[in-house]
Amino acid sequence: MTLPAGWHARRPTLDDIPAILAVVHAADTFAVGHPDFAAEDVTAALTAPFFDPARDSWVVTDPEGTIVAWAALDNPTGTGREFVEVYVDPERGDGLRAPLLARQLDRVAERARERGVPALTVRTAVFAPETRWAAELAEAGFTRAKRYVRMSRSLAGLPAEPPPPAGVTVRPLRADDAADLREFHRIYDLAFRDTADHEPVDFDLWRQRLTQHGTTWDEWFVAEVDGVPVGALQSSDQALEQNEGFVRALSVLPAYRRRGVGAALLWRALHRYAAKGRQSAGLGVDLANPTAPVTLYRSVGLREVRWTDMYERVVPAAAG
Repeated sequence: MTLPAGWHARRPTLDDIPAILAVVHAADTFAVGHPDFAAEDVTAALTAPFFDPARDSWVVTDPEGTIVAWAALDNPTGTGREFVEVYVDPERGDGLRAPLLARQLDRVAERARERGVPALTVRTAVFAPETRWAAELAEAGFTRAKRYVRMSRSLAGLPAEPPPPAGVTVRPLRADDAADLREFHRIYDLAFRDTADHEPVDFDLWRQRLTQHGTTWDEWFVAEVDGVPVGALQSSDQALEQNEGFVRALSVLPAYRRRGVGAALLWRALHRYAAKGRQSAGLGVDLANPTAPVTLYRSVGLREVRWTDMYERVVPAAAG
């Protein structure tokens, strides 16, 4: 990667977390209007199980030594797709995104060779204002794979929680009960197996990564039908700075869908958020996911507020 005189690329360390976070906040503010990342997220990225900061990440510094860009790879399962993130400070890192992407694609090719596979699929996200990034991805051989929609609703004037359907009960997750956690994971895993992008994560790895999204356990819920656990709602702390409760995952076993289980879980979560004084509630929807119909979310008052596109390309393994 060729940089102007006085600019440097190097590997990040944990000491760089505050400076990296400042870059991510600047990039997020440009892309979505507000910071959408916390220091814990940077720490989690730099210490992830299938990530080597000495090989899978770069920062770029300007002539004053200030970090103005950060690139990192992510693979939550160690198998399947790779994800590349390239953040730049929009005011100081102009022109750095494409060369950092090229360097990361070279690393993906190496990772494919190390894993003994002929190629790896890599993905990255594009937000609506990021027209230049979309063009750079297209020039690098990426195509749009799918679209996600962010939905939100105000919690002011939230109507009373409707009674759940007959036989359906909703309760908090018992986070200190290993068996209940395993049941929660089982529902989550089984519910998404009929989606094209699902990559199973075993319980031990799933449990290890839970704290990455926050563990405000009283906002996690299990739905039962006649005493049998069939649905699970995982909340996330990612939007607390915006005073928003956030649903990270809603899972209902296939045999129990369209019976009001998902709506009962959502209403319980909305009321828990409201009881804590949250101003709004939100979630993200994969429009290609048949298990998460937008109509369900609209039925509890959520509305689309923005979109994110996921771009992808296949990277052949490096020779040698």
